Formats: sequence, structure tokens, C-alpha cells
Amino acid sequence: MELQKALEILIMAGQLILGLSILVGLHEWGHMAAAKLFGMRVEKYFIGFPPKIFSFQKGETEYGIGAIPLGGFVKISGMIDESMDTESMSQEPQPWEFRSKPAWQRLIVMLGGIIVNVIVGIIIFIAIAYHDGKKFLSIDEVNKYGIVAGELAQELGLKTGDKVIRVNGKPFTDYNELVSSEVFLGSNSSYTVSRNGQEIQIEIPNNFIEKLSDPDEKRNFILPLEPFKIGELIPGMPAEAAGLEPGDKVVSINGKPIQFFHELQAQLETLAGKATTMVVQRGAQQKTLKVEVTEDGTLGFYPETLLHFTTVNYTFGEAVAIGTENAFGVVYNNIKGFGKIFRGEVSASKALSGPIGIARMFGGVWDWGRFWSLTGLLSMVLAFMNALPIPALDGGHAVILSYEIISGRKPSDKFLENAQKVGMVLLLGLMAFAIFNDVWKAVF
Repeated sequence: MELQKALEILIMAGQLILGLSILVGLHEWGHMAAAKLFGMRVEKYFIGFPPKIFSFQKGETEYGIGAIPLGGFVKISGMIDESMDTESMSQEPQPWEFRSKPAWQRLIVMLGGIIVNVIVGIIIFIAIAYHDGKKFLSIDEVNKYGIVAGELAQELGLKTGDKVIRVNGKPFTDYNELVSSEVFLGSNSSYTVSRNGQEIQIEIPNNFIEKLSDPDEKRNFILPLEPFKIGELIPGMPAEAAGLEPGDKVVSINGKPIQFFHELQAQLETLAGKATTMVVQRGAQQKTLKVEVTEDGTLGFYPETLLHFTTVNYTFGEAVAIGTENAFGVVYNNIKGFGKIFRGEVSASKALSGPIGIARMFGGVWDWGRFWSLTGLLSMVLAFMNALPIPALDGGHAVILSYEIISGRKPSDKFLENAQKVGMVLLLGLMAFAIFNDVWKAVF
């Protein structure tokens, strides 16, 4: 099992590095392409930070990969950036330098990375909408049996078997709306449930999203009561050794009747590391099997739900509209999330995630659908974060250049150098906080 956990960590890290490398590479390409378009000299284009792994020279530009895969950079001649190359800035401006170009051209160069990330994010969301359509579990299908209330759901007052009929006072169709941003990033949210023939309103505290910062907590917050059958068997695991077959329906385990998957999980947890008896329905017959439960309380199979999913396919035109809306919805949700932090409803330590937290979102199984969905989301988040008016970020440079365009006065190089230093301190501090926060949440 230790080998499996190590493999999951490697898969998480691999997905994070690949996703960030794609997005950072395209972001920096946006800066470089705009700079070259206006005749500026681009000295370096790197994905990753130093130390350098390898590089090659093509024309005036050195292209390379750095050993720290958490960012990247372009070095444009005559621009005050993270390199803090003040020596070259003390010399007379040259016509190919960033500082020699009109302010509007410099502004486009600074916005180039953000623009590319927005375009990439929109394209990914459109492609997902067109390729996958929308596959969802209708609330009517879920309410045939009701929900499984996890620990946090029980804290709110929800109970297993409840049937959710309204969210924020409104009827809904998609089960995913139970855990949507409208619920957790909004204010005064609520569920209305049917329980034993009575309607009960469950209020959701405005800071409840703090408790869902752990992906596992959010995943197990509310689940459908799910009748199931045995799906794919994992080779070499107890389910295969015991003689389970795909299509079997579990009738009982250790003498306890089983109808829903969460009931099987609960029983297996109590039997971890032990041998037990399982009765399954196979066609018209019932079979009694002896099975060894792993130390983790699993058998080694993938369940196949017996709930019916609804699939909606989109035309290309519909996918463009829906994908674009979903892409900008990411930005809107980030704005609402920052609003909760600034209002004191959510603490920054609970709301913010660094590279470890993002890697956990990808998960320990390589799923291309989830990979591209998260990469599209990260592309929009990267654009949003870079647009913030913080010195050293693209948004900070854009604010200064906008001031220059409007006022006609260019800030001094000394002011720009000091602003860059302040911005770098802020960014390094934020990065250190995010990484430390990730480690703290993972350990404690």
C-alpha cells in the first residue's frame, strides 16, 4: 500500500507539473509574442525557475527549462522585472528595448500573458462542453432514495435519507447544484429537505466553505444513496481472489443486509484486515463467498451505480456560449471568494491553496477529463491572479502604464525599481504562506 500511495503522489505531482508547464509556457509566450511583434528584443524565455536544466539559443532569444516547475519568465531588454538588472537600465535606451516603445505597446506586452490565458481557458471549456456535453444526475433520480449525509452535512442538520427539494428556496434539477458556488460562496444559503413527509429548512453558515477546504471533506459532504453492482475488478486484490464477478449485486456482508454502496463501505471499515462472508446475487442465484478485507477496508473493485445519469449534448454554437460562460464563471467565483475573505467570513488560511493543495485537486489517478477541466480552471485563475494590481504582477505593471497613458507622465526608473522590489516581497511572502499553509493542512 505504501507503493500505491507513493505512485498516487507521483501522479498528482506529474499532473500539476504538466498543467502548470502548459499554462505558464503559454502565458510567457503571450508576453514574448507581443514583445517581438513590436520589435522588442527578448533575451530569455524559460519555463520553470533556475537552476537551469537545459537551454538553446535561437536568434536573439535563449529558450530553456528551469528546475523549479512553479512558474516561468521572459527577459525583455530594457524592462525592470524580477531579474532586477539595474546595470543595463542605467545605460542609454536602445530602440529595441521595452522602455523605448510607446506606452500603449508596453501595455499590450504586459497584458499578453493574461490575454493568452483567458483565450486558452475559454478554448478548454468550450472543447469540454462540445466533447462531453453535460452528464449529470438529476435530483429526481437522487430523490428516489435520498442522500448520504457526511459528517459535515450532519453538522448542518442533514440526515441520511433526506430528500433535498430546494436550494436557496428554489427548485433545481442537477444534483451538482447542491455543492455549487451559489451555495458556498453566496450569503444566507439554505437547503429545503423532505424528511418523513415534513419539509425542513437547513441554514448554511456564511463561513461554511472553510470546512470544505479539504477536497476529501467536500467529496464526502453529500452523496446520493446509491444502489450498485460490482464493476471492474482490480487484479490481485481480494475481490478477484474471492471469485466476485462484474455484475454481481451484494446482498449482505458479515450477515448485514446491503442495499447501498455507503453501507458496504461502512461494514468493510469495521472488518478491515479480517476474513468475512459475502452473499451476492448473480443472475437468478445467490452465491456465498469468503473474502479477505484489506487493512484499508477495501476489497478491490470499482462500483457501478444503478442510478440513471442524464446526458445533454451541445452543438458547437451552444458549446461556445456555455464554455465561455463556464470560463468566466471561474473568475466570478474567485471574486466572490476574495469578497468572503475581505468581509472576514472566511479565513485566508482556509481559502487559499498552494501547489500541494492544487495537486490534491488533480487526484492520484490520471483522468484526462479531470486534468483538462482543472487546467482550464487554473488558466482562468492564473489570468485573474496576474491581473491583480500588485507591483511585479502583470496587473501592477498595467496600472502604472495606464497612468502613464492617461497622464502623459512616465514614472522614473527608480520608482519602477522600488515598486518591483515591493511586489517581489509581497509575492514571495504569499508563496511562502501558501506552501506552509498546504503543509500545515496536510500534516494537521
